[in-house]
Amino acid sequence: MSTRTDRARAEVGVPRPLAAGSDSEFRVDLERIRFSPAFSRLAEVTQVVSAGTTGGIVHNRLTHTIKVTAVARAIAVRLEESAAPERIAALGGLHHVVAQAGACSHDLGHPPFGHLGEQELDRQARTRFGLNDGFEGNAQTFRVLTELEVHGPGDQGLNLTTAVRASVLKYPWGRHHWPDPHPRTWPRQPRGARPDISGGSYKFNAYVPDLDELIAVREAFPDVRRDQQTLDCAVMDLADDVAYSLHDLEDFHRAGVLQFSAVSSEFRTWAGERDEFAMLTDSRLDAMTRAPGAGLETLRRRLATRDAWMFDEDAYLEAVLRVGQEFVEGVLAIPYDGSMAADRSLSGFTSTWIDALVDAVRLVDDPPIRGSSVELSQGAWHQVQVLKFIHQYFVLHRPDLTLMQRGQANVVRQIVAAFDDWLSDRLDAPRAPRRLLDLVDTATEGYRRVARRHPDWLDGMTSRDDVLRMGRGRGIIDYVAGMTDHQAEATASRLRGGSGLLWGGGSV
Repeated sequence: MSTRTDRARAEVGVPRPLAAGSDSEFRVDLERIRFSPAFSRLAEVTQVVSAGTTGGIVHNRLTHTIKVTAVARAIAVRLEESAAPERIAALGGLHHVVAQAGACSHDLGHPPFGHLGEQELDRQARTRFGLNDGFEGNAQTFRVLTELEVHGPGDQGLNLTTAVRASVLKYPWGRHHWPDPHPRTWPRQPRGARPDISGGSYKFNAYVPDLDELIAVREAFPDVRRDQQTLDCAVMDLADDVAYSLHDLEDFHRAGVLQFSAVSSEFRTWAGERDEFAMLTDSRLDAMTRAPGAGLETLRRRLATRDAWMFDEDAYLEAVLRVGQEFVEGVLAIPYDGSMAADRSLSGFTSTWIDALVDAVRLVDDPPIRGSSVELSQGAWHQVQVLKFIHQYFVLHRPDLTLMQRGQANVVRQIVAAFDDWLSDRLDAPRAPRRLLDLVDTATEGYRRVARRHPDWLDGMTSRDDVLRMGRGRGIIDYVAGMTDHQAEATASRLRGGSGLLWGGGSV
């Protein structure tokens, strides 16, 4: 495990307000994150689509992160002011600067091209390199903070306090290993723990070489249930949900992608025929594909099945009606023309809804297994699900977006394969990018450490050749994941023999 001083460890879980020195330690962490190259990189990483693919301005990972941070601070301050300090302490402690640091960090592990890049890197990690824990953005974020970013000579990682490291652990377990029994095997699974194509958890927060670090961080929070996030992390996670549910709608309304007729038809049809929809069999509903109303009915059934602890039929209907009235009929009904009046209408809607959602936040002392210690009220929770549905159903499922994403997947695949071939060339491997070689060395040492201490975590892959192969694979994946969209495209072009900038004054 990387050596580091564990600053402010003793303050974790202490009732707030903390001593001034502790507050300053957390602010140091926040600024270390903001001044890191990994944070600056987010300005050129896709949120949904890259800049230039639409006529308007769209969020990237950096602008999204800045807004998530603002929402996280608002939520944390509200809870600090409204909840009893003893109650907060019993849930593990909360500090608004730690919540901000978690929000600033939460997307550092996102690779080029957003979730599409994440899926392709996961596929390459598992199939090409035999890395059973593949790739996952949350696990990569934890790895960036604790291993890959550097602060000062001799340090690996940013040397952050325990509280801040814990603030990004949305899914505090490995993909296949730890804890035992693993959450994916529990009778009731936490959110994100359901088994995926690899047989491990769909979401997780540490690869095998980083599991010891995750375990050490979680041991500092003995009062936090093993399936639950810390309060700071829960605030960050909720803030991400709130920002995502609204800001992407802004982008695609401005771009003209969200068409009033299609969205309005979906909402009006389901609201008017919901009793008839409820009588359909699942197979009949699936056969209706994009028929108006089918999407909202599918969402209703999914929420009722997965989130029965929160779902309510009346609250769902009320959420559909309110979003339909205030966003669909109130915002989408007026085509965006770039005028100040149009911007005023859109920003007014967004700010009003963010204020209302922040006001709807509450603490939960003993949350259900799929719940959180920081939650929205029942009505607000349903509203966020419906807002997110609009983006997912009318933007993410578009064939033209899928066409572009398949091309981006090819870029990621080509880069990974080309670097693997390069490092297989004994004569030319030493001329590979220096950072790539550093990352391979770091990853290889990580797997050697695991082979010595926890050989069972490697599922029998403990030979020297296995360790070297996994180290190369993880290092290549780390390197590609740290690129921007433009760097990935330019690198793929160069590796194919294309022309482009050669001497740019920076490292490859």
